[in-house]
Amino acid sequence: MTQSLIEKGSHLNVAMVQQSCNANRNKNIAATCAAIDQAVDGGAQLVVLQELHTSLYFCQTQRCDNFDLAETIPGPSSDYFSKIAQQHNIVIVTSLFERRASGVYHNTAVVFERDGTIAGTYRKMHIPDDPGYHEKFYFTPGDSGFKPITTSVGKLGILVCWDQWYPEAARLMTLAGADILIYPTAIGWDPHDDTNEQKRQLDAWITVQRGHAVANGIPVIAVNRVGFEADPSGHTQGANFWGNSFAVGPQGEFIAQANEKDEIVVHAHIDLQRSEQVRRIWPFLRDRRIDCYQEICERVRD
Repeated sequence: MTQSLIEKGSHLNVAMVQQSCNANRNKNIAATCAAIDQAVDGGAQLVVLQELHTSLYFCQTQRCDNFDLAETIPGPSSDYFSKIAQQHNIVIVTSLFERRASGVYHNTAVVFERDGTIAGTYRKMHIPDDPGYHEKFYFTPGDSGFKPITTSVGKLGILVCWDQWYPEAARLMTLAGADILIYPTAIGWDPHDDTNEQKRQLDAWITVQRGHAVANGIPVIAVNRVGFEADPSGHTQGANFWGNSFAVGPQGEFIAQANEKDEIVVHAHIDLQRSEQVRRIWPFLRDRRIDCYQEICERVRD
């Protein structure tokens, strides 16, 4: 593998692809590839795609035929994006619906190295079950732990959507040596939510991830989809995905951010050496009282 950017002390040009999706897989992939072409034209070395980017967000309803959307890894989608990574000489973070075995399915991020090889996978650990987000029906929780994926652009701490609310996940990725935390995401508003509730939800989503950056002294990248997607069951009013893909530095400072509606490629230039500098003045990892945290593994403290 070529020398990493961390070793060279270089900046990293990260492109976040924020897009809407429809029921036509081929059209979704074509739109993604056009966005990747645009990202490469802008000098991207790492391209991050949103959660489950080859299809609609099918988890709004519980339907057994949706399992037909899943595929093996390696499989058709991973083979395709492998070629794209090799063609452009870039690292790509994808998000696929994995069929691991009969009756065992995962929400899986797949990272491709610049030569097209699979650098690693991460299976989503925290699985939600909320109105309009019936993921426990589809996904088995990941079982490989919180381990960064080593690539030529650094060690990528890949986590997925619902994982972003858990400081434990961010901390464990950091302790394992991640250089960046990356969250492919599909999150949106209920159309019935009023403006104030929408603002509270969006602010909370951004704030908690900026908090992971600050608490761990590490850059964070979150890539979310946009657009309205109807609930096929008719039980809810659908989901209005709120976009706002963003990148922040190790003090939570904004580097780049998209808006709530546009399909867009957003570039973020990240200085991977700043984590070292920030951790020297804010040594949170040094001052952790690891001798006093045993109770964190209890469900509740009675």
